[in-house]
Amino acid sequence: MGLLRVEIAMSLDGYVAGPDQSADEPLGKGGEALHEWAFALDAWRQAHGREGGDTNPSSAVVEESLARAGAHIMGRKMFGGGPGPWDADDPWNGWWGEEPPFHKPVFVLTHHPRQPLELTGTTFTFVSDGIESALAQARAAAGDKDVQVSGGAEACRQYLAAGLVDELQINLAPLLLGGGERLFEGLGPDLKLEQQRAVEAPGVTHLFYRVG
Repeated sequence: MGLLRVEIAMSLDGYVAGPDQSADEPLGKGGEALHEWAFALDAWRQAHGREGGDTNPSSAVVEESLARAGAHIMGRKMFGGGPGPWDADDPWNGWWGEEPPFHKPVFVLTHHPRQPLELTGTTFTFVSDGIESALAQARAAAGDKDVQVSGGAEACRQYLAAGLVDELQINLAPLLLGGGERLFEGLGPDLKLEQQRAVEAPGVTHLFYRVG
């Protein structure tokens, strides 16, 4: 059985999304800049069906993450579609179009049941009976590979607070958002982190921790 990993981008002042998140700006004001280091990267572009891109130390980090993950978990806010019951007449199918970049099973935490959504290369399963159920289903789908919690902050916090996370990867961007959603809000000294390594690259520092 693989590990449960949390991977997320964060600003220097601790935010993983900026203020005033909306359908037009799902990462809030300035939040998209947390991922600027990835957008021109060869490994990121290939995962999104694009050609070309830059090669730098982040390339190996992204390739490793893609190779290790056998399934993903995300929160309702990351999948999108707004709060409350799903709209049966106009269902939200995610931010990524008809061919999402995951190409692996994705389990979405939600309070509102919904039938699985099958898109090209990716099936989204909506889990309404808790984080442990989502993890069990994701582990069954992942086999010997890892399960990756990809966001947003609330989903990551729930797994960290429950003591279920084995590894934490923070992609630290050199910018200040000044507000928004913090990764570690409400978590305290009971969360023990052991640094494993750090990888410096243009526009980002990748920090790897073992969670104890």
